[in-house]
Amino acid sequence: MLREHYPSDKLFEEILGYVPNLSPELEKIDRYLEDEKLYRLIKKDLSQRRSNTTRTGRNSTPVEVILRMLVVKRLYGYSYEETERQVSDSLRMRQFCRVYLNAVPDDTTLIRWANMIQPKTLEKFNERIVQVAIERKVTRGRKMRTDGTVVESNVRPPSDGRLLSDSVRVLARTVVRGQTILKTVRKKVLDEFEDFTQTAKGLSRKIGETLRSKKKEAQAAGRQQYGKLMEVTEKTIDWAVQIQRQLQKQSERSAKRLVETINHFIPLARQVIQQTTRRILKGEQAPAKEKIVSIFEEHTDIIVRGKEAKPVEYGHKIWLNEVEGGLVSHYRILDGNPSEEKQWQPSLKAHLQTFQHPPVQASADRG
Repeated sequence: MLREHYPSDKLFEEILGYVPNLSPELEKIDRYLEDEKLYRLIKKDLSQRRSNTTRTGRNSTPVEVILRMLVVKRLYGYSYEETERQVSDSLRMRQFCRVYLNAVPDDTTLIRWANMIQPKTLEKFNERIVQVAIERKVTRGRKMRTDGTVVESNVRPPSDGRLLSDSVRVLARTVVRGQTILKTVRKKVLDEFEDFTQTAKGLSRKIGETLRSKKKEAQAAGRQQYGKLMEVTEKTIDWAVQIQRQLQKQSERSAKRLVETINHFIPLARQVIQQTTRRILKGEQAPAKEKIVSIFEEHTDIIVRGKEAKPVEYGHKIWLNEVEGGLVSHYRILDGNPSEEKQWQPSLKAHLQTFQHPPVQASADRG
């Protein structure tokens, strides 16, 4: 059952008398997070985890704790594991996150809850933060700086071999789980199914080692290895299609989830095969918009910005408006890698909608 907060702890309050106060930065953020509208935005999304999340089941990590721990993660640039550790080890962080002397949620729990918060909710959350800042006269929007940056996806450097291996691994694992479900209802299963996960992994590694050499013989050997890897990927897709048809006839929730997984990954696996055929076997240059760099973060864009240290980045280009007080008053997730010169007009329009007047001073950073 979704809990809103932990009850106050008198013992914890007594202990706090022996440690330094919250930093001024956290004190200000603490006051912002007490805004009821901000809290309700996050609670609404978290309550969608299950149909009866707000009424039944074991007590969950409180909404207040999840919200504040995610703020700590973003504020200090921690990973989920670092967030768990930092909050656990600091009495003041426990106070800020309203955990008190209770167990701090682990990183996997925090990830699951964080994934429930929708992009539209984050937009509304940021809008509400700006409204509160205006009400408290933290900013008047007289100055504005607009700039773009790239937020990278959590993906490894892409290669077609690795993408094919990932496709085999995910689909084979799903087929095995599907077989387990079908055996429980005494349905005929794919007894002849061969799991090519290790084969695909080995081929992917060999391809990487082979293609380090630019010699014609190595390139020819690499293409042969790619052909074998695509062949086992195709076979795994065929088995996934067969198990999908049988699972569609089952009413169990677990069967339906596996069908959804197969429906999601089969088109991605076929797209990887298609782009590998074009690039490796036919020697074509596929446009960036037609490439996939991860089957797990398939929305990831390929962004070329010409930076010496990082000429190519994988993620999304974000455009930000920042006003005095250090507040991000508006942000946009751009599609692909559009021209930066075209971002001024929508930035000024968004500023005018928020503050009802244009900035007295405005600047743009490039790069």
